[in-house]
Amino acid sequence: MNFPLYIAKRYLIAKSRQNAINIINRITAAVVVIGGAALFIVLAGFAGLKTFSLSFASLVDPDLKILPATGKYINLTQNQWEQIKSLPEVVSYSAVVEERVFLNYKDKNHIAYFKGVDSSYPMVNNVDSILAVGNWDLNEHQVVVGAGILNLLGLTLYNTNSSLQIIVPKAGKGSITSATRPYRDAFVSVSGVYQVTEELDKTYVFGTIKMARYLLDLKSTEYSGVELKLKPGTDPKEIQLKLQTLLGEQVLIKTRIQLNDALHRMLNTENIAVYLIFTLVLIVALFNLVGALIMMILDKKNDAKTLYSLGTSIRNIRRIFFLQGLLVSFFGAVAGLLLGLLITQLQISFGFLMISSSLPYPMEITPTNTVIVFITILVLGAIASWIGSSRISFKLIANK
Repeated sequence: MNFPLYIAKRYLIAKSRQNAINIINRITAAVVVIGGAALFIVLAGFAGLKTFSLSFASLVDPDLKILPATGKYINLTQNQWEQIKSLPEVVSYSAVVEERVFLNYKDKNHIAYFKGVDSSYPMVNNVDSILAVGNWDLNEHQVVVGAGILNLLGLTLYNTNSSLQIIVPKAGKGSITSATRPYRDAFVSVSGVYQVTEELDKTYVFGTIKMARYLLDLKSTEYSGVELKLKPGTDPKEIQLKLQTLLGEQVLIKTRIQLNDALHRMLNTENIAVYLIFTLVLIVALFNLVGALIMMILDKKNDAKTLYSLGTSIRNIRRIFFLQGLLVSFFGAVAGLLLGLLITQLQISFGFLMISSSLPYPMEITPTNTVIVFITILVLGAIASWIGSSRISFKLIANK
């Protein structure tokens, strides 16, 4: 057996003759455990929050979306449509037309995005999961709006007596005569209300693609984009590359992550910031380990002298206390992870911490976070142990 490791294990479980040192050792172990548990719980909380936030994006964004590389609209040929349809990984697809519109209802106004969709749209996006009230009945006279838009304008379902006016300014240049209007409009009633997030609920009005083309004066072959649903388990990036090769450089193809890259960057930045803050707290806490090792060195000074007299090198004596600190960090990391796992699982199972009266704070246990916490504690513990054990010198041992 490795001699320094054997002695380090003995020192780890043996009690000191001085009670103060025993108390310091227990406090140090508790600090490592609590610090590790706190870091794991915070990372689990951010992992849950990230999954929870991105789950809303998955309700309104497809697996893949084909967008124009330049301009606002794409015009796919029949051959290109056949190529998209021929891919076995593509379950369904839907052409969409999106544009910013002006909504007017009883002298109340709001700017939103009109999203014209075809009959295949419910097969690409699960509209039933976001529909809160009413039905997904889209025709030339009916639309589906967000709960935020409904509340802002004071709309009611199936109100044919007072219609919602959708206005789109006409594109182009030139003078406007008194006989022409500078905009196109449509009067519709609300057949359904969707509810996702506060921001999205104020953003979209869903209607037919025919209505969108009328408002924007588009040809029947022009689209803002094409949304695709892939088979479960399919790698979106793989199909993205295939489609890019098939359709050429006239289009951009984005995955769901790329469609929400700003949200991903924000969540990842916040996650890194919180990790660094808690790591800094853990660094400060592990200074206790440095102090505990120095106290242990002073307490075991006579033992070190004996070992040195028996031929043990200064390097191996340092290694004894380095390994002792490393063992404290290792067992503290394991205990901290177990405590963090327990608390996190209790929150997942019972939801003690609530965001609202009906929504528990989301948490998620991931192997990545578990490894990150374990390695962080071990690395910081190794640094603290090295600092503490480096106090051992020939002068300290030879000094009587």
